[in-house]
Amino acid sequence: MKYILPIISFLMLTNPTIAQNPNFHIYLCFGQSNMEGSAEIEEQDKMANSRFKVLQSLDCENYGFTKNEWRIATPPLSQCYTGLSPADYFGKTMIEYLPDSITIGIINVAVGGSDIRLFDKAIHEDFHDSYKEEWFRKKIQDYGNNPYQHLINLGKLAQKDGIIKGFLLHQGETNAGDEQWPVYVKTVYKNLLSDLNLKAKSTPLIAGKLVHADQDGICAHMNPIIDKLPQYIPTAHIVESKDCSVREDNVHFNSKGVRELGKRYAETILKVQYDYDL
Repeated sequence: MKYILPIISFLMLTNPTIAQNPNFHIYLCFGQSNMEGSAEIEEQDKMANSRFKVLQSLDCENYGFTKNEWRIATPPLSQCYTGLSPADYFGKTMIEYLPDSITIGIINVAVGGSDIRLFDKAIHEDFHDSYKEEWFRKKIQDYGNNPYQHLINLGKLAQKDGIIKGFLLHQGETNAGDEQWPVYVKTVYKNLLSDLNLKAKSTPLIAGKLVHADQDGICAHMNPIIDKLPQYIPTAHIVESKDCSVREDNVHFNSKGVRELGKRYAETILKVQYDYDL
């Protein structure tokens, strides 16, 4: 018996995951402008719940947010001057259905206008100048010139507190029409699993479609390609975008559409991971 306490102390020092809260379920979000948050934040979106948290990605003096710290989730969830993201209503919907003992955590590292290969750690530098404008370069710089590694760093930090349960992706406008997109996503997904020591079976990838053809979506021709993702990643699931209301540019969802899309992400996860029959 005299050896038990020293052994426990050693394990706590050498294995930080021992402090993980199994009821703190964390989801990593990445992609482009819709996931980043392009819709207007309205008053109803500011309502907060202590069971929904976000690991702050950047220092935001305008809100008083400090990077690398968990806070109660209120938009914006990604950068300092972005808008409403599907991740907002993903989290709100999850805690609405799940028992009070479960807390949902979000990490959101997205770059408006990015090619999916910006998140490929082997070649990301080739896509730093996809857009020449300063707004694009600034976003990448804010993420240490490596959005993927920024996401990984936050993910490892989050694993000290809870369990990563999956990934949410909304991306494809810049890659619209590229039949190789599912291959690119598979590479990113495999790297995420490896670098965070996760198993595909317990960590699905949920990908949302773009503005639908019925709504004159400029990039709607990408949706059939997104539909093919489960052929490349068996643990991938697709979120339908049909009837999610859109902005006048026919590329981005408006606030109402973003709320609906976020709910659909949550409904997909609730069915896949929690066996909810919705």
